[in-house]
Amino acid sequence: MSTGFSSSSCRFADYFVICGLDTESGLEPDELSGENFEQSPLRRTFKSKVLAHYPDNVEWNPFDQDAVGMLCMPKGLSFRTQTDTREPQFHSFIITREDGSRTYGFALTFFEEVTSKQICSAMQTLYHMHNAEQYDILHTPPTPRSPEDPRPTTQQLHASPALSRLQRFNSYDISRDTLYVSKCICLITPMAFAHACRKVLEQLHQAVTSPQPPPLPLESYVYNVLYEVPLPPAGRSLKFSGVYRPVICQRPSTAELPLFDFPLQEVFELLGLENILQLFTCALLEIQILLYSQHYQRLMTVAESITALMFPFQWQHVYVPILPASLLHFLDAPVPYLMGLHSNGQDDRTKLELPQEANLCFVDIDNHFIELPEDLPQFPNKLEFIQEISEVLLAFGLSPEANPQCSEGQSKIRGFRCGDMASDKRNGNLAGSPLNSFLLRENQTIARLQALVKRTGVSLEKLDVKDDASTNKDTKVQCEEEEMKMHQLNIRVREVFANRFSQMFSDYEVFVIQPSQDKESWFSNRDQMQNFDKASFLSDQPEPYLPFLSRFLETQMFASFIDSKILCHDDEDKEHTLRVFDSRVDKIRMINVRTPTLRTSMYQKCTNIDEAGNHIQPL
Repeated sequence: MSTGFSSSSCRFADYFVICGLDTESGLEPDELSGENFEQSPLRRTFKSKVLAHYPDNVEWNPFDQDAVGMLCMPKGLSFRTQTDTREPQFHSFIITREDGSRTYGFALTFFEEVTSKQICSAMQTLYHMHNAEQYDILHTPPTPRSPEDPRPTTQQLHASPALSRLQRFNSYDISRDTLYVSKCICLITPMAFAHACRKVLEQLHQAVTSPQPPPLPLESYVYNVLYEVPLPPAGRSLKFSGVYRPVICQRPSTAELPLFDFPLQEVFELLGLENILQLFTCALLEIQILLYSQHYQRLMTVAESITALMFPFQWQHVYVPILPASLLHFLDAPVPYLMGLHSNGQDDRTKLELPQEANLCFVDIDNHFIELPEDLPQFPNKLEFIQEISEVLLAFGLSPEANPQCSEGQSKIRGFRCGDMASDKRNGNLAGSPLNSFLLRENQTIARLQALVKRTGVSLEKLDVKDDASTNKDTKVQCEEEEMKMHQLNIRVREVFANRFSQMFSDYEVFVIQPSQDKESWFSNRDQMQNFDKASFLSDQPEPYLPFLSRFLETQMFASFIDSKILCHDDEDKEHTLRVFDSRVDKIRMINVRTPTLRTSMYQKCTNIDEAGNHIQPL
């Protein structure tokens, strides 16, 4: 199964999408969300719709309106009043196409004032109906008990709380309250540049809500990111104009681990190293995994982190990091899956009806614990592996234990200085790079926009909306340093994980069974063909490895990895993942010359962690 992006994708973003309330349709209950209609109307969810998307369609990535609509606003529309918190929320998602390739979505959900009198009146009517229902419940005559049973009735026990609830439910008055509804802006992209997309969306939202108009019409920035900003070349950085500040994204070179732009730091703080390694083991053995959280972005971050750490292997089965309420029946599938289920913060674990729980790995992200399936083997050299990862985390001031106090957007990497980094003028290093102004110089649309800005006496590089310029500059530098540290931590942790597989499978090529017939004939009869001498490989392994390896060699991800090895004719024909992994294996062979019969369980640490860390440079 391919997990890459379409070869036809050449732009940074394919679509810009707006989802929200269709005032013509009015308030439609979202029956698939599983909401309880006994809840007050402000706590219910209503159907959201794709209001607009630009462009209409691109040939290499046809627009999937149903999938985008469900995943942009998985719980539908939400309403608030001026007394509720209305902070914007960012989350990302994945759409997997029929050929197995993926496209990514990045959504910013915020609240805007409802200006439709019909919608406000409809909400008021819903409250009148709801309060009337509560009043009827409150005043239903209690069922009398027998004279021998002096205990108070249920109605009597709950009379006061019911009255309190009735008063609290009457929380929207059209004459005094301002009604707000959720709305979403989204970018659909071929590659997961999460930080860059978040900055684009946040600046667009900032421009919409700012009392001052943006430097240029917002359509100019949307047009630019859709039609003029290309995917960055492999191994380089790309800088383009946001509404107020430049946006920079960095793409790994062909010699580096694949692109990964989610914060591993947050996953370690949420779950702790021990739980992560257990979850990692479950994923490698293709056990059903269900993630559970109130926060959509946490579901996505944990799912993407675990699958990224599996390099060079790739998850081959159902992968839905955010499972829309309308697709809950997927949980009954008798196949391996990795899915994320949204929690409303009120349901506890016992209320979830999950099938085959003995074979399920359940991860309660918000409460920092994991339920493991029965008979889970231990990952080879687990204690030494944990120690090596712990050393990396501690170097960044992070604890290997879960941090219950952490929350999205608040945690920071400590104790790591930019000065510790050596510059090798490679990926991420913009200083002195011709790409520093590549778009601004070569891109005609940007040139026109820049010329327009120059006539107003404003520089795109120095635009800022805050009054205190010095404070602004400090904040900008801090944000860039924090982002750079996130990338540095990511790459170091990922290299440690990748090194484990490079060591464990450094001799894997010896056991690959090359087909005797041509590749096409072999592939057409793949189900009957053996691609790896498992028995000989296992007989050569240290005994402590066997419980894990004997099961791992039976997985689809391992079979697919070996298939890709067989189907490549030479180095040029190899997939990026296989090429990078084989180069790591070659280095290990050069450093540690041995024959397969001399395998030991001696733990060998990652030796290229510093070199890999230097690929990401300060912005």
